Amino acid sequence: MTNDTDTDTGTPAERPSTRSLPVTDVSLVVLVGTSGSGKSTFARRHFRPTEVVSSDFCRGLVADDENDQSASADAFDVLHYIVGKRLAAGRRTVVDATNVQPESRKQLIKLARDHDVLPIAIVLDLPQEVCAERNKARPDRQFAAHVIPRQQRELRRSLRGLEREGFRKVHILRGEAEVTAAEVVTEKRYNDLRELTGPFDIVGDIHGCRSELETLLTTLGYTLARDEQGRPVDAVHPEGRTPVFVGDLVDRGPDSPGVLRLVMGMVEAGHAICVPGNHENKLGRWMDGRKVTVSHGLQESIDQLAEESEEFRARVRAFMRGLVSHYLLDGGNLVVCHAGLPEKYHGRNSGRVRSHALYGDTTGETDEYGLPVRYPWAEEYRGRALVVYGHTPVPTASFVNNTICLDTGCVFGGSMTALRYPERELVTVEAEREWYAPVRPLHTDAPGGREGRPLDLQDVAGRRIVETTQHGRVSIREENAAAALEVMSRFALDPRLLAYLPPTMAPVATSRRDGFLEHPEEAFLGYRNDGVQQVICEEKHMGSRAVVLVARDEAALERRFGLAGSGAIWTRTGRAFLNDGELTDAVLERLRAAAERAGLFEELGTDWLLLDAELMPWSLKAVELLRRQYAAVGAAAGAALPEALAALRLGAARGLPLDELIGRQQQRSADAAAFTVAYRRYCWPTEGLTGLRLAPFQVLAAEGTNLAVRSHDEHLGWIDRLVAADDPAAPILHRTGRLLVDTSDAASVAAGVAWWEELTGAGGEGMVVKPLASLVRGGAGGRGGLVQPGVKVRGREYLRIIYGPDYTEHLGELRQRSLGHKRSLALREYALGLEALDRLAGAEPLWRVHEAVFAVLALESEPVDPRL
Repeated sequence: MTNDTDTDTGTPAERPSTRSLPVTDVSLVVLVGTSGSGKSTFARRHFRPTEVVSSDFCRGLVADDENDQSASADAFDVLHYIVGKRLAAGRRTVVDATNVQPESRKQLIKLARDHDVLPIAIVLDLPQEVCAERNKARPDRQFAAHVIPRQQRELRRSLRGLEREGFRKVHILRGEAEVTAAEVVTEKRYNDLRELTGPFDIVGDIHGCRSELETLLTTLGYTLARDEQGRPVDAVHPEGRTPVFVGDLVDRGPDSPGVLRLVMGMVEAGHAICVPGNHENKLGRWMDGRKVTVSHGLQESIDQLAEESEEFRARVRAFMRGLVSHYLLDGGNLVVCHAGLPEKYHGRNSGRVRSHALYGDTTGETDEYGLPVRYPWAEEYRGRALVVYGHTPVPTASFVNNTICLDTGCVFGGSMTALRYPERELVTVEAEREWYAPVRPLHTDAPGGREGRPLDLQDVAGRRIVETTQHGRVSIREENAAAALEVMSRFALDPRLLAYLPPTMAPVATSRRDGFLEHPEEAFLGYRNDGVQQVICEEKHMGSRAVVLVARDEAALERRFGLAGSGAIWTRTGRAFLNDGELTDAVLERLRAAAERAGLFEELGTDWLLLDAELMPWSLKAVELLRRQYAAVGAAAGAALPEALAALRLGAARGLPLDELIGRQQQRSADAAAFTVAYRRYCWPTEGLTGLRLAPFQVLAAEGTNLAVRSHDEHLGWIDRLVAADDPAAPILHRTGRLLVDTSDAASVAAGVAWWEELTGAGGEGMVVKPLASLVRGGAGGRGGLVQPGVKVRGREYLRIIYGPDYTEHLGELRQRSLGHKRSLALREYALGLEALDRLAGAEPLWRVHEAVFAVLALESEPVDPRL
């Protein structure tokens, strides 16, 4: 308790010029004082207006009169509700009320405990006559004569017991001088190290295995410093990396003092961070002379420490007393603790939080070995921060819903593991031997399996908002989510493989050229207006969009995606592209062999590749569509129009004025013939690999890397190497033609137009125009919103398939098409696709990747003209 006065009369022993009142940044501050003591003035002076919740204000809310004492019960209900909401959100909250009665403080302390924040009391103890004079000066504060003396008596009775009530800090200001001299100083929470951004090497449970710890640190690149007896006492990384220890340094193993000597030296030198484990907590209590049960390896530590000096043991006691339950690091993106921590406890301070951080939570049951069954909190975790912990031994560390347990049972003969952050790389060294026989064998799986519990309907159902790095928040409507769920649950591939769905692509702005609905000039002009100088034009293939996941071998796919096989090929809606599994495997094998020969696996440091491609012919996937829709239209026109023309010509031969009608029907017949020729270009027979063509145009991702943000010339260089490495005797990989265009150069633009005319004149579909740099933002300095990642410019004859045989007769109406929604949809899906790839590259849990992939599919059900 802070108390710098020598009497209760308000006469300070010494008047400091400034009196500092430390107040934690996330806490509940309770102002205590009689009416007229200046609490509201103090609150306005030292805290933000939004931090202060006043009982008078709450009375005004419920009764339109801040002095209506009959509304106090309802007012305090409102006050407690607001306080609870602020504390739940992690906001410092100041309660401005008299709070002189223990009952009123009790409810506030309970709120602080319920939300795991520190309750702090600031007492304004002013003389009774000062408070009375101040109230007299306020016409709205005319109290009965007994009110102030009664409040004063209640205040005095409370002063000595505030800490016993549960306040973690108590600041008492006696007299006007002390109140005036006071200055509130915001303190960080002990567990708040968000300013430290790493890089970190987070080390799992050690349990006295000093030799293995030395080996692990050396493997991580640290240089050990030793004392005159050759014992390691510090370790420094040449690149400034910081080790973070998750606790359980001691017990069971052969050299707990050696581990402590090294870790304490690193922490004391400012080279490392450490949180306590339950074994440190128990050993520390034993060293403090408290009653503990000597079990679970504690005796080994007691015996080993008995051989050390009293000075060393005192240093150990001080070290353990100073350990903080958990730390927030890297802007709050990383949480390190011993036994795991749900998101609601991150950065909070209470006995409950410390207990969970040290021991975790249990179901109340025991297993067949008599050990408590741990509550699987990680399976339900959905927090943004990566939680790294230990405590429960697992044979192999793996990510579970953005958490990872690094206790791989070194002392039990397993291994010692460290996580390199932010790289998310695991480094492991094997135990030299089994130092301590485990009561329970190591589990065969991490908690919840490879990716935590199965995907939950709540992850995707209803209205959703998905946070994306590139495009902010993307909203998914409930009806769209329902439509996506229907497709995903009935037709899509296993979501463990479905790491990406390609976005829809917006068409170029509508052309005003005579006879054209789309023309490349609008694409070049549009990108130039967006500040994009260099664009790459890529030929549009005569097939269907396909995403290909190809693994170097079955073990690689199992290791990374949890399923055996060589990979998968899927459509824009996540369905298997080919119904024939053997044919799928044959395509993947050809692609794998080409990637191996081209050296892409080695160059990209990966055992798998994710590619965006076109699989041809179109009839391979859309044969039923072609038969029922396009072929039917061509057949109907071929059957009806010749008969109609013959009849018209007979009428004309009899002298009827039918020449104009005959001309129109002849044009319709020519359009229908052109329509048939157009769609037939996309159909050819295939048998096995014969006739099949795969045209990759982008390498989306590899292990640990989102490659989709790389420039398109880099992608096309990789693709060219793939195509060149295909089997020359019967190639199936197809090169993507391309042309680089400078949008500010008229000659270059003209060359781009000419190339498009050449492609479409030869029967090609058209081209896609993309910014060469791939991910581009518009505006000055690229500070604006996302620029379209690509626009399609389709040829006149291909558009005949899309809009109908005689669409050129209706260009006036078709030019009224609205592209705004389609463009917005394309950008949102593009951002979600990049988000999925970022999360995949960051080894985030399946639900996080699936969230973004599912959102792309949901947006596909938004109502938009399918011809665009």
